[in-house]
Amino acid sequence: MKINHRALTKLLQQAYSAEKAAAFAYIGHAENVNTAEQKAAVKQIEIDEWEHRKEVLEIMREYEIPISKFYEFKYHIIGKTISGLCYVIGRFMPFFFAGKLESGNVCEYFRMRQYFNSIGIYKHDLILYEMGIKEKEHEVYFLAQVKDDKLLPFFEKIFSWGANTSYNNVDLNHKKAPENSGDYCKK
Repeated sequence: MKINHRALTKLLQQAYSAEKAAAFAYIGHAENVNTAEQKAAVKQIEIDEWEHRKEVLEIMREYEIPISKFYEFKYHIIGKTISGLCYVIGRFMPFFFAGKLESGNVCEYFRMRQYFNSIGIYKHDLILYEMGIKEKEHEVYFLAQVKDDKLLPFFEKIFSWGANTSYNNVDLNHKKAPENSGDYCKK
């Protein structure tokens, strides 16, 4: 069944390709962390990103939404570049920018849900909720890795993300049930 929702189509295509970029970035990131625990955590986040990509593709196929060759190329280059940079930019920046990225990704999935709901489709609510929550867990993990770093206040001021600022309104300590989470990421 084809859908005619331009913003939803574009968001699905971008998310599909951006998940590959994130997974690539986490490959380099995992290679350049200090502890086995951090390596395992970042590797699991990489696996989560590949799983999200698979889930998004299943949704796209259901609605005959093509993969964007442009986004695939763009995000492939971005992901590989970030992966390579992880070898030279130190410890703080990969954790900081990964957290910032994940913070924004949370709302991608809640916006997809809102777009689907606006056209009367509710069957993807749970999987989109779960992916949004998983992205929030990633954000929280990355922030925890830099929360005591002396660079965080400076970067938070410049990049508008950090200990006191997020790009979403999801609170894992007071997480809403899927059926009551419709106000997450509303503008």
